[in-house]
Amino acid sequence: MSSCRSIDPLVTPYVDGELRPAERAEVDAHLRRCPPCQTRVTAEAAVRELLRGRRETLAADPPSDALRSRCAGLAATGSLLRRFWPRRGLSPTRAFKALALAASLVLVVGAAFLYQGDRSGRVLAAELAADHVKCFALDDAGLGVHEAAPAVESAMVADFGWHMTGASPADSHLDLVGARRCLYAHGVIAHLMYRLEGVPVSVFMLPGIRRPDEFVEALGHEAAIWSSEGRTFVLVARAPRAEVEHLAAIVRTSLR
Repeated sequence: MSSCRSIDPLVTPYVDGELRPAERAEVDAHLRRCPPCQTRVTAEAAVRELLRGRRETLAADPPSDALRSRCAGLAATGSLLRRFWPRRGLSPTRAFKALALAASLVLVVGAAFLYQGDRSGRVLAAELAADHVKCFALDDAGLGVHEAAPAVESAMVADFGWHMTGASPADSHLDLVGARRCLYAHGVIAHLMYRLEGVPVSVFMLPGIRRPDEFVEALGHEAAIWSSEGRTFVLVARAPRAEVEHLAAIVRTSLR
């Protein structure tokens, strides 16, 4: 039975389609029973797609001051690592891998999307799908947040002035993981994290923004976008469109 350590050097050639059939079958078998490695493969595939799709733009455009500032913030990775891994019981190697994954996604998404003029629904969905992958990768590595609904609802009031209800939508089978504050092109947004039978599901709330309702696909994920009371919501999951539409309908009714 393959271990995560033995699979590690095969992940990048697996994403690039360069493995021999026997090695690919070995990775496939491991991924079927290892959600953390599934998350890593999803993240690497997202980074690869972003780089390929924006290769010319990344090569031609110099980084903006805003992107430079954001990347400079990643210099705190060392202190973040020291703060998290001793009390979470993580090895330094595992924590470094988790933070490196988060950093790579922030850098690539920042360069490819955040400072472009195109604000289409698909670009928005791609940006949030990358945040979705990043945050759940951190959660799988033990650097996530785990909070009950009252704590999440209290945080939303404190951080966004949003007196929300329904953090755990009834009859949805969504298990609340917790909430994070994520950086978006125009500021900070709320990220509510769930799992549906183990599958990661995100609901993002963008304050003070209104967008038309739509469903789009980005980075291998489906995203449902809708607006209510001066806020835009985006539900992101790696699931069939029909299932995402069903979840969005439930969340839209429950979350206020």
